[in-house]
Amino acid sequence: QVLLVESGGGLAQAGGSLVLSCAVSGRAASSVAVAWFSQVPGKDREYVSSIDWSGDDKYYSGSVKGRFNISRENGRNTVHLQMNSLKPEDTATYYCAARDGAPSYYYSWDYKYWGQGTQVTVSS
Repeated sequence: QVLLVESGGGLAQAGGSLVLSCAVSGRAASSVAVAWFSQVPGKDREYVSSIDWSGDDKYYSGSVKGRFNISRENGRNTVHLQMNSLKPEDTATYYCAARDGAPSYYYSWDYKYWGQGTQVTVSS
């Protein structure tokens, strides 16, 4: 079993930055791939970024590539999402998710474990 707890959401201005963190705990915490998804009301969760258990293999959606950076502190089993050059369209609830195996999966149904979500609001 894996437990995920997000933190770090909030309000930012367009062009600003935020850092989201996902604390991963449980017996498989150090071996799962971790991803971030975003969701706005009335829409499905959308893939943002993911990282493998070692922190070496990273993936990004086209809409955030070059602006967001995902990283992993394995000693603390924490995954961070550094969000730079924020845009109003980044406004969403962001969820941390985890799966056994590779991080190169981009659909919500590929991930077994989920956090409770954290709200990010970007003002123009």
